[in-house]
Amino acid sequence: MAPSQTQVDTFLRQYSDTRRFMSGRPVGVRITPDEKTVLFLRTQPTSNVQMLYAFDVDSGQTRELLTPASILQGTEETLTPEEKARRERMRVSARGFTTYSLSDDGSRLLVPLSGRLFVVDRATGKSQELKTGPGVLDPRLSQDGKQVAYVRDHDLYRVDLATNQEKRITTGGTEQKTHGLAEFVAQEEMSRFSGYWWSPDGKSLAYTESDTSDVEKLTIVDVMHPERGGEVFAYPRPGKPNAKVRLGIVPAAGGKTVWAQWDAAKYPYLATVKWDKGGPLTLVVQDRAQMEEQVLSVDPRTGKTQPLLTEKDAAWLNLEQDFPLWLEDGSGFLWYTERNGGPEVELRKADGALVRTVVKPDAGFRTLSRFVQADHSLFFTGGPNPTESYLWRVKDGGAPQKVSSGVTGPAMEGGAVSKQGGLVVLGTQGPKSMPRTYVLRADGTRVGELPEVADEPPFVPNLEVRQVGPRKFWAAIIKPRDFKPGQKLPVIVEVYAGPTTTTVAQSMAANLLNQWMADQGYLVVKFDGRGTPLRTAEWERSVKYDFSGVTLEDQVAALQALAAEMPEVDLNRVGIEGWSFGGYMSALAVLKRPDVFKAAVAGAPVVDWLDYDTHYTERFLGVPSEHPEAYEKSSLLSYVKQDKPMGALLLMHGTADDNVYFFHSLKLSDALFRAGKPHELLPLSGLTHMVPDPLITQRKQEAVMAHFKRYLK
Repeated sequence: MAPSQTQVDTFLRQYSDTRRFMSGRPVGVRITPDEKTVLFLRTQPTSNVQMLYAFDVDSGQTRELLTPASILQGTEETLTPEEKARRERMRVSARGFTTYSLSDDGSRLLVPLSGRLFVVDRATGKSQELKTGPGVLDPRLSQDGKQVAYVRDHDLYRVDLATNQEKRITTGGTEQKTHGLAEFVAQEEMSRFSGYWWSPDGKSLAYTESDTSDVEKLTIVDVMHPERGGEVFAYPRPGKPNAKVRLGIVPAAGGKTVWAQWDAAKYPYLATVKWDKGGPLTLVVQDRAQMEEQVLSVDPRTGKTQPLLTEKDAAWLNLEQDFPLWLEDGSGFLWYTERNGGPEVELRKADGALVRTVVKPDAGFRTLSRFVQADHSLFFTGGPNPTESYLWRVKDGGAPQKVSSGVTGPAMEGGAVSKQGGLVVLGTQGPKSMPRTYVLRADGTRVGELPEVADEPPFVPNLEVRQVGPRKFWAAIIKPRDFKPGQKLPVIVEVYAGPTTTTVAQSMAANLLNQWMADQGYLVVKFDGRGTPLRTAEWERSVKYDFSGVTLEDQVAALQALAAEMPEVDLNRVGIEGWSFGGYMSALAVLKRPDVFKAAVAGAPVVDWLDYDTHYTERFLGVPSEHPEAYEKSSLLSYVKQDKPMGALLLMHGTADDNVYFFHSLKLSDALFRAGKPHELLPLSGLTHMVPDPLITQRKQEAVMAHFKRYLK
């Protein structure tokens, strides 16, 4: 039966207050080197404040280790603008303990909170605050656990834990020339969130100097509080100057910096830095077009570099920050490539020569969980079906073996593996189950489960996953719980469709809100067309130089293919909604194909790709001066000019968004207004690209459904 309006409202409030029913579930898992303890973070059911817990493997008991309240003792947690921006890049909406570090021997924990640092002795449970100045960013233990480095006041600092005294390592850092911080595009687009690295022996640090003096500055003003002035961000738009980044090596005790030397004119992007035990300081540098990159070893004494490997791709190169990964005996390194048509992990000699393939392209490698140095076994998540994900173990070039949680049926899994490979913490969820976290021995024997205190959803989504059409697009169909076969229903397409992200997954958690939407009398559908990852390299790269072509064509083709199989699909009443790239796609759909899409809600859409950032946009569309046509055909403004009607469009955008700036939606609204094309614009005051506020989450979704009821019902 259909839910009542009261049930509808109650669910949305609960969904928002529980952070999508994910509060109260274990995250941030770390396994101690002795494999006796599993550490994790967890909130209460309706809180976003994370606390630190310890699960004892032998007894199966869990105890609270540390809480933010015990440290702050009644004072308010505060974040600097730099820390807020860093968390935005990392998509972190939690408060309290959002990260922590474990020393290599497992004896010490480093816990940052509110710009302060605390070291916890695990044997005694005692915590000690480090004597740092205010505003500590990105703190990190040395591998021997005896020192902590961090960034403060644009420079790199260190504290020796034996003396608890702070020492400045670099000097001369300024707001426009920072030492030890990753620049914007490194954090937002390369997944490189740090700007410094400890040497394995703890005697040196490598760090970035990021000079943004030539980078265009954009200002965000809180229009609700004009008296506060604006915040200025260095934001490089396509075709314009990037930050100038170089890498220095400095003694941990302070002293002269040695600068790494490479052809920065040819390879301006410092994409990856690794300083693994057994290996040299190693860099991955990319050309601006991201069609060529080099792996370089660095001599820390002279700064001279030696090329180990050059990768090229006719479209673009995807980065994987876990690679290169050096073997501890120094004999070689693991490397990620897609040159043979799919994701592949190779073993290479120390000089870069290929030894063999470890994970083959058809295995569906997605993320590295652990490489166990002792027996050279590699654990990874993924699989050949992009709607499912499992933990796999592969050794000596053999076939991957699934590490089973014992849960039957399709699932989305991810795993943490201990350093020696004897213990696995496996997170698993499925189409009818919320995330659970199991502790297993290497042979699959279940030791226990990390306890969760989450509120459980009041229903299980009526989800079907299938392939449709000649191209076999993966599709998710969420039907109303009172679905009546043969009854025509309006359709809402939930869309992303861009590179880097798929939407169809065998996941209950990912489809709860879709079920709430469907229960109001809709079919909610998702399609992963060409341009999305997890199929083949060619499939993903089909969007090169055009975001508006196959992306939209495939949504239409998949929709029509589904309608041919499912008579309940009413092709005369189709709406579409999405956020970010999905917002772009939603607006594009009602502008370019109003014959198919009657209504759209576009959240934080990129309107003109000349206004997005360099590293993402130029990877796919090229440099504007060389490929102006790519930007023209991909811009929403190009379709506003067309003399034809458009579907009903609602734009939503956070006014403080520092990823896709609010002016994107203002530009589109202005162009539509001037063209005499009615639409609606809903500004989300003070909100960024994320929308963590529970009340705003609720109101935003109410507005989405009100729009579709108005134009599709």
